[in-house]
Amino acid sequence: MPMEMGNGTTVQEFILEGFPASQHLGKVLFLVHLLAYLASTVGNAIIVIITCADSRLHTPMYFFLSTFSFFECCFTSTVIPKLLIIFLLGRQTISFPACFIQAFVTVFLGAGGFFLIAVMSLDRYLAICKPLHYPTIMNLKTCFLLVTACFALAFPLITGPVVKVSQLSFCGRHVIPHFFCDLAPLIHLSCSDSRSAEMLAFVVASVILLTSLIITLIAYSNIVVTIVRLPSAKEKKKAFSTCSSHLIVLSLMYGSSVFIYVKPKQTNRLDSSREAALVTTVVTPLLNPVICTLRNKQVHRALRETMCRMKISR
Repeated sequence: MPMEMGNGTTVQEFILEGFPASQHLGKVLFLVHLLAYLASTVGNAIIVIITCADSRLHTPMYFFLSTFSFFECCFTSTVIPKLLIIFLLGRQTISFPACFIQAFVTVFLGAGGFFLIAVMSLDRYLAICKPLHYPTIMNLKTCFLLVTACFALAFPLITGPVVKVSQLSFCGRHVIPHFFCDLAPLIHLSCSDSRSAEMLAFVVASVILLTSLIITLIAYSNIVVTIVRLPSAKEKKKAFSTCSSHLIVLSLMYGSSVFIYVKPKQTNRLDSSREAALVTTVVTPLLNPVICTLRNKQVHRALRETMCRMKISR
């Protein structure tokens, strides 16, 4: 429901400010981000399609990668279309309910994505450090359960902060200094006592990011030790190649997200948080198809064969 302001009126909508300093480059930025959005959506969709179509890619690693690609498509589609409109037409209004729906969906997908990153790290740990037990542990049922657990765990964790922020009072200027509805700028915009909401958002973000990061660090520490102990250089190169792309993606995600969310004072650095948010909403989804799977020979082969089958069917 719309939130009453301090002067008795009601907040019906917010204004997304976007990047006012770059508004003179609006059409150029619109074109650049449109191409990036289309490229990331098509690239991630291709990964999902060929993973489903080619039985040789029906392995836990590609199952998790295709799930992550699907998550990236959903995440960017929640944020980027509004950003494109802002670049093209300037600051845009968004209704109170739509703003908090967008905030909920983006934070939910973000939290689920970080748990999924941790699961992907565990998958690589088992594949490299426990190869004999890997087929037994990482079967299809386990993979489905782990993905379901990621988002089932994310849902209750992020519901509390989003509901808490939605209950704050908003008064004065209702311009959000961001290109989408996120909790930090909404907290900054509130005219009521937001300390409890701010602390809750900080604690939940810290728990999600640090839990995922600790699991990932432990998994990759063991992976590095195992790779160093491998007898041949060829085996070392093969083992490292399966993890290097994953490390690049998670480094970008962790770095930008820690900068945005894990700070106890949300009112600081809102301007720089906008730029950091572009990494998670534009850069990472664009790089994921390139560095995760499309450079993989097995995926290249599956992609060529899928395209050949489509030509023959015509």
